[in-house]
Amino acid sequence: MADWVEACAVDDVEKEDVIRFDHGGRTFAVYRSPDDKFFATGGYCTHEKAHLADGLVMDDIIECPKHNGRFNYKTGQAKGAPVCVNLATYPVKIEAGKVMIQI
Repeated sequence: MADWVEACAVDDVEKEDVIRFDHGGRTFAVYRSPDDKFFATGGYCTHEKAHLADGLVMDDIIECPKHNGRFNYKTGQAKGAPVCVNLATYPVKIEAGKVMIQI
């Protein structure tokens, strides 16, 4: 079974923003939606491996900083060219002010 891992403190992520989290040789992106919920995806764009934490969050969309590919960070769904492969998503929970992701 997958383990829950502490990614960051709740206060580390502003509303409608994203941060990078590295664990076990892998990179993840942790998001905070405008309605104050947390989400986690793979950290790299599926198109050309740019770090999504450098991208722009708008509502439930992350825009890759390299070629402006967009994903729904809640579902991982690719939202149009140049991205066509969905992002992996990971369960998130909040415990004692910490953002935990299941990987």
